[in-house]
Amino acid sequence: MDHYEQLTAVIKSQIILPLFYHDDETVCLAITDALYAGGIRAIEFTNRGKNALANFKALVGKRDRLKGLYLGVGTITTAEQATQFIDAGADFLISPVFDATVADTTYLHKIPWIPGCMTPTEIHVAATAGCNLIKLFPGNVLGTSFVQAIKPLFPSLDFVVTGGVEANKQNIELWLKAGVMGVGLGSKFITEEIITNKKFDELTKQTAALLHSLK
Repeated sequence: MDHYEQLTAVIKSQIILPLFYHDDETVCLAITDALYAGGIRAIEFTNRGKNALANFKALVGKRDRLKGLYLGVGTITTAEQATQFIDAGADFLISPVFDATVADTTYLHKIPWIPGCMTPTEIHVAATAGCNLIKLFPGNVLGTSFVQAIKPLFPSLDFVVTGGVEANKQNIELWLKAGVMGVGLGSKFITEEIITNKKFDELTKQTAALLHSLK
């Protein structure tokens, strides 16, 4: 099983892919610990702030002590960013768009890359470039009916959806029924209240409960 297949298997197993960013390294470490304790084995740390690279390097040190954890980086839009985070130890990369230079960089480094697509043409371009796992984004604009419509066109591809997904069993199951294999969950799951009030034990409990309900 190659890296792409391993990552796909993990996401398919846990169904939810938590994603977050914070400027404070200690908060990033605490969130990672909480998610792992709740049963998560693949996390997307988004490249959305001035401390993204430095904080990610701290998370890599944490990952190396957490058995079986895949740590990826999202919001990658250039080959330079891709190279920086690959060199820092990323297990996989995710983008909101398809970018040919990122595709080339991840291919050369043999790192799984999940590009973001919004149209059948973009999905086709990504598939032609060798991508087997596609992020449909933004989910709140596309909707479940879009997934149902394009899934028969690309039967060999797997899809995850990000943007607008609610952090509850009912909404996630609607997306699964439509044809995705997983969903990205950000601020609706790792809420500002949890972060501000440092309710990381609560995050662990809600993570475990959601995973259990989905299985």
